[in-house]
Amino acid sequence: MSQNLCILGSTGSVGQSTLDVIRRNPDDFRVKVLTANTQVEKMLAHCLEFEPEMVVMRDSAAAAQLESELRKRQSQIRVKAGEKALVEAANYPGLSTVVAAIVGAAGLLPTLTAVENGLKVLLANKEALVMSGEIFTQAVKNSGAILLPVDSEHNAIFQCLPESTANTPPDLSGVSKILLTGSGGPFRTLPLEELAGVSPEQACAHPNWDMGRKISVDSATMMNKGLELIEACFLFAVSPEKIQIVVHPQSIVHSMVAFMDGSVIAQMGNPDMRTPIAHSLAWPRRIDAGVEMLDFVNLPGLTFEAPDFNRFPCLRLAQQALASGGSAACILNAANEVAVDAFLNQKIRFTDIANVIEKVLEKQTVKPVKSIEGVLFADKQARLEAQEQVDLRKRATHGATNQ
Repeated sequence: MSQNLCILGSTGSVGQSTLDVIRRNPDDFRVKVLTANTQVEKMLAHCLEFEPEMVVMRDSAAAAQLESELRKRQSQIRVKAGEKALVEAANYPGLSTVVAAIVGAAGLLPTLTAVENGLKVLLANKEALVMSGEIFTQAVKNSGAILLPVDSEHNAIFQCLPESTANTPPDLSGVSKILLTGSGGPFRTLPLEELAGVSPEQACAHPNWDMGRKISVDSATMMNKGLELIEACFLFAVSPEKIQIVVHPQSIVHSMVAFMDGSVIAQMGNPDMRTPIAHSLAWPRRIDAGVEMLDFVNLPGLTFEAPDFNRFPCLRLAQQALASGGSAACILNAANEVAVDAFLNQKIRFTDIANVIEKVLEKQTVKPVKSIEGVLFADKQARLEAQEQVDLRKRATHGATNQ
């Protein structure tokens, strides 16, 4: 039977890759709802091609512009705006599957809504699970939702672990270690003294992956790997000691699982998000993703190395937040989102990202998180503190420049 889909964040890189997989398998999927932030032209094109029943733009001005363009074409697609409408999108009647591809904390509530409704949820929004942790995983258990990881690394781990049925965790008794790989981003070999002067354009120029700007910066700082470490602990119900982060510059081995008998199973493929998306959409079947198979004869050498914590302090901060528990991961994520946005808007330097996050973690009190309201409160307070830290650095930089 055809799956009725809602794609949260259809104009982003994961959303567009999802639509390409659907385009290649039109009999298997029906797009019912699409959401985006402000990109009207892209969303208009998606509407005209896939004809969803409802579209949500987080920005009200963008929604008004989109609605005007659709009416010119006599389209009857409903257009809504705002954060409440995003939650409504994940709650749309008749849905079977929700692709959670909104970047950042904005994806938490709609993704959690889809989980609470017991739907099949394809999780590309790592921040939702990082922020709410046990609340999120408990909601999955309570509702019977099928949660499938779309991040290439987590999807690779899912494929390498012993087979399991929906919502029944695999038997990990024979697992020795989960090896979570990361490319190291564009600054893996850049002299440390040059990191402070790198530009947003340089940080967003990932050597292997085509990603959005925020995620590209997270890759450059390796915060993405820190967030993925936290996510993996909740996704696979393992302790941090069971996970080893390995830098793999070629991005061919997407992650590995080592077993007690000495075996290591790796998931490999070209660095293309359509592979994990197609795997999750069709699971447990396999469908065409439009991705070329690896050419092993001409494959360049594969290398692996340990991460340099002097180069990637964000990775250390993520490990500390995970060890602290409670609201620490939520605080970490909020501070990172504010700091990355400030860097992309040239308000702070690249090396200030980690400094802002560290200060916020020092100043915010870590508390147990027992409700989604508690998560949102911790997120809000951390963002206020992060903005203060950004402003302090901005003033200090501006003053130094004037002198």
